[in-house]
Amino acid sequence: MRNLRIVGRSLLRFSGDNPLPLAATAWDVASNSVICAFGPSKSRAVIELKRLHYGRDSAEDQLEDIASWDAPCPLPSLPYDSIQSLHHFSDSSTSCLVLAGGDIILVREHPLPDEDSVEIVGSIDAGVSAAAWSPDEELLAITTDAETLLLMTRDIENVANVTLTPEDTKVSSHVSVGWGKKETQFKGKRAKALQDPTVPERVDEGVLSPFDDGFVTISWRGDGAYFAVNGVEGGRRRMIRVYSREGQLDGVSEPVDGLEGALSWRPSGNLIASIRRLSDRTEVIFFERNGLRHGQFDLRLSPEVMQDLTTSLTLRWSSDSNVIAVCYPAKVQLWTMSNYHYYLKQELVFPEPGAPNVLCNWHSEKALSLALFTPGSLQVLEYLFTIVTGPATPPNDFGLVASIDGLSLKLTPLRIANIPPPLSLHQLALDHKAVDVAISLSSTRLAVLSDRDISVYALNMRRRPVPAPELMWRSGAFNGHCPRHVAFIGDEDIFILTDDWDTEYSCLWRITEKDFVPLGHIARTRHISSLLPSVDYKGLYAQFEDGSLYQVQHDEISSDSGPRTTLINKFSSCPPEPMVIVQDGKPIAFGLTKSGVLYANKRILVRNCTSYLVTPAHLIFSTAQHLLKFVHMTSVDELEVPLDEPQKDERCRSIERGARLIAAMPTTYSVILQMPRGNLETIYPRALVLAAIRRGIEGERYAEAFLACRNQRVDMNILHDHDPKRFLANIESIVEQIARTEHIDLLLSQLRNEDVSETMYKETLKTKDPSIKANGLKFPSETKVNRICDAFLAVLEQPQYREDHLQNIVTAHVVKVPADLESGLEMIGKLQAAQSPLTEKAAEHICFLADVNQLYDAALGIYNLELALLIAQQSQKDPREYLPHLQSLHDLAPLRRKFKIDDQLGRKTKALRYLKDLDVFGELQEYVVKHALYPEALKMFQYDTARLKDIMSIYADYLSTSHRHKEAAIAYEYLDDYSHAYNSYLSFGTSAWRETLTCASLSGFSDSDLTSLATTLLDSLTESKDYASASAIALDYLSDLSTAAKLLCRGCWFAEAMRIVTLHREPSLISSVVDPGLIEASGSMNEFLADMKEQLKAQVPRLRDLREKKASDPLAYFEGTMDQEANIPDNISLAPTDTTSGGTFMTRYTNRTGTVNTTTTRKTSKKKMREERKRARGKKGTVYEEEYLMNSIERLIERINGMNDEVRRLIEGLVKRGMRERAEAVENATRDVIERCEDAVKEIGSRSG
Repeated sequence: MRNLRIVGRSLLRFSGDNPLPLAATAWDVASNSVICAFGPSKSRAVIELKRLHYGRDSAEDQLEDIASWDAPCPLPSLPYDSIQSLHHFSDSSTSCLVLAGGDIILVREHPLPDEDSVEIVGSIDAGVSAAAWSPDEELLAITTDAETLLLMTRDIENVANVTLTPEDTKVSSHVSVGWGKKETQFKGKRAKALQDPTVPERVDEGVLSPFDDGFVTISWRGDGAYFAVNGVEGGRRRMIRVYSREGQLDGVSEPVDGLEGALSWRPSGNLIASIRRLSDRTEVIFFERNGLRHGQFDLRLSPEVMQDLTTSLTLRWSSDSNVIAVCYPAKVQLWTMSNYHYYLKQELVFPEPGAPNVLCNWHSEKALSLALFTPGSLQVLEYLFTIVTGPATPPNDFGLVASIDGLSLKLTPLRIANIPPPLSLHQLALDHKAVDVAISLSSTRLAVLSDRDISVYALNMRRRPVPAPELMWRSGAFNGHCPRHVAFIGDEDIFILTDDWDTEYSCLWRITEKDFVPLGHIARTRHISSLLPSVDYKGLYAQFEDGSLYQVQHDEISSDSGPRTTLINKFSSCPPEPMVIVQDGKPIAFGLTKSGVLYANKRILVRNCTSYLVTPAHLIFSTAQHLLKFVHMTSVDELEVPLDEPQKDERCRSIERGARLIAAMPTTYSVILQMPRGNLETIYPRALVLAAIRRGIEGERYAEAFLACRNQRVDMNILHDHDPKRFLANIESIVEQIARTEHIDLLLSQLRNEDVSETMYKETLKTKDPSIKANGLKFPSETKVNRICDAFLAVLEQPQYREDHLQNIVTAHVVKVPADLESGLEMIGKLQAAQSPLTEKAAEHICFLADVNQLYDAALGIYNLELALLIAQQSQKDPREYLPHLQSLHDLAPLRRKFKIDDQLGRKTKALRYLKDLDVFGELQEYVVKHALYPEALKMFQYDTARLKDIMSIYADYLSTSHRHKEAAIAYEYLDDYSHAYNSYLSFGTSAWRETLTCASLSGFSDSDLTSLATTLLDSLTESKDYASASAIALDYLSDLSTAAKLLCRGCWFAEAMRIVTLHREPSLISSVVDPGLIEASGSMNEFLADMKEQLKAQVPRLRDLREKKASDPLAYFEGTMDQEANIPDNISLAPTDTTSGGTFMTRYTNRTGTVNTTTTRKTSKKKMREERKRARGKKGTVYEEEYLMNSIERLIERINGMNDEVRRLIEGLVKRGMRERAEAVENATRDVIERCEDAVKEIGSRSG
């Protein structure tokens, strides 16, 4: 799918009086310049070495002299010397020339004082037939005219001297099993059954091509471990020898008829390329390192060209092994391979008719940069792999891709026909080989630019089947120029960028309705790189080699002054082919450099990008981590690149390793990727799908959004959740748009009470209008399903929809939460009663949606036996079971039938009501007792006093037997049964002492019995430390004032104690009872506070030490308990297992183990209880000690906080009775403990934080 596009070109012709021919070139990768060697020629035995700075603007500044010297040929057999190899060493600014006469010359640009600038460092008397330096610049391989091979170091020291002999053919014993040959194909049982598939029908003998020039060629493998030598052996056969860098012969090629001298070893190392010329075709053939053939491809030469081609061709692989250059006289072809098909992507023609073969020299670091030269001219070109696609703006985003392949143009609209290359929907035959292709805004025009003319074709992407393109017109008005790029603005305006051999700047042409208008030169400080339209095809832009991007004002162009340009952006590093989109009136220029840096204007978005596309809504790019990412199109500063989280973010998706973007089609929310091997893959990323769904919702195109959800398996809740208010307001429109009953059913059945726009499909576009979500916030998610179903029911139950959407009405009832089965069944019951023909269909559908057993029960629950029979018939129930059951129900009276049905369905309350209606109170009482329906029965008879008391009586007995004593006592009191109420209150406990004494009195207790009961309650309350209640009993029921005062003093109720003694005119008890109580309470309080203080003094420092030890050396802290087996927690295993993984020291104290498989069993409850006991004890030195200390201090703090009121009453009583010193002692002790508690809280909080 990818084409080669020129993004940099320098043209140079050499003229003058008797000029020297350009004989060789070499790249200087340090300065990115070309070293050119001129001469010698037949008339001038001189060699001139010059440096070409092709990036400079002035022609006078481009060529810089390095050296010049006389070079007479030392061999009388040669009319004049020639350069066999030119290599430049960038690290030392030295050039090495190997001449055919045998001289090896070093040219130093910066010689030392004792060095010559030009020096002959070696000479080979026999002459040199070929020479080549290894890629690591450490070895020089030379073949001589004496049939020898020499290997020399960089210092021109001989490493190996190998003689080329005919015996070399015996090194390889080739065996071919004929893979892929006609002989190995299956032809049936009887066809050639005895033929040996390893023996081909014809065996090549190595016959020389009639145009073989006898030259020798050397080519190194990319890693420098091996090199190949292509030469003629004995004048009879051409043979390729493969040598190691030590000079050992590794293999020779199998005989091939018509093999010529071209040779180029692919840098990746898997193929050795050469040329085979046959009578009817010329092929590039490939060998493996062992010399066996490995495929070929035809150069597709016409018979006329084959007849005129009398010279040998040459081959040269690019440094990245992706492009192979085939050099002809006066032209060069560039071929690429994808999906096992070789494409002719470019043909570069030189303006010198009759010139010898064009020579090619690829840049060793810039993969697609090369220098092409003839004796009189030079082209320096830089290419870029690019994909020619149509617009990505809906609705014209057909994904139309144009792939150049020689005299054919492969066209495929991927949105309509996803045909993998090398196949295509249409193959357009061309008159001349294409240089560039452009597609118009609406995909209705196709412009094909060749080196001679431009052809415009009409396209029709909306017709089915898609017709072949039709030629509209062709013109060669720019003949004499070197066309480079073509671009559409809109559908009619075509712009062409051309170069010229005679000028330094590129020229822009405009074509409108076949009228060619030269717009003049685009003159800037640097050469132009690309001509491109904006994403919307409204603006024309020019990218220059210095990274500056200009907008060409194509509407205000004058041919006199040239195109007027406006600077849009200046990239810090030049991206060869940017894309420009206008967002909010401001242009955003996206550019991808060859190093993988993706720019948005001057902002760097990512540094690991491999390909990218721009649509009106998204920036889409792939990364070196094999992820596809989407960036919402906003202003430059707000562009948000998602994280590498394909599981969490819809804007990030994993793709196959090495996949590249081909086209994006927002209309079908799809993206086309091309895999490294060349095949295509169509994916539907969630970002594009959800964007299309949201656009459909906001445009109220719910059918389109629904189909997108259905086809792409998107949760259909988004149709509502994205804009709830809009959805509910357009229910009728949704029904009309979707129309199909099964589709509406699908929508309703997928509803659930969840806002998927906040969970699964959260909006990632920050500039989204917040009012849409604000409208939906007033609808709670808990009632979403029922709200939508009610809205659909309101529409579907209208007369015009009811009959066609009866199935949807049933679905809307059933999918409610909880399911409203009764309403759905009632509707079917009405149909059944009206003998509607839709009854059976509705019953079948509701049985499909819900469990048939639940539906059967629900049908019974609405007391419709005929409907229950209809539902049962749709189920797998046995008629022998449900028919007798339904018959028995049918035979009952209506009220008894309803009672029976509700009783069977477990609806006891409703069944109870029907028993009341039947007026069978005795049976009702039994039913209440059997099913404990007391509250329901009480409510039912709340206005029938007699029966209410009967129900209350059995309820009270039930509560008493259920040990709900207080509720039973209240029920007995309601019935005026104080004797049973007294017993129930007494069983409840001392907290109900008031009610107990009251009921005892009302039940007729004697004074002695009442006094005995009061004494018993007094003792119980005193034991439970409820001194206030005990004091009340002593005073009110036992008339013991002294005991009451003492009890109040024990509870620190000193004010109340003094009040009751003075009330009963016994002030003497203040000194005899209250004062001793104060003294006793103060002593107890001081003792208790002292214990608290000691506890804090012991536990807080210990807790501090434990935490310091754990922080300083956690491993020792946790492992220090391993000495004693008793301190090892039960959930820690000291026995290693064979599957235990290496975890941290913390994992042994958690429930998360680091094993995949273990033989240990789960802890028993006994072990768990033992561990809890250890945890509660908090024994010193165990891992539980810190937790125990924390809990102990926490309990102490809670206790002191609960004593505040008690301490206050004690201090007030001491002060009132003149015991000031005791009061101060208690106050100081309390304050000390509180301060220590506050310090402990700070200590614990700071350490844990």
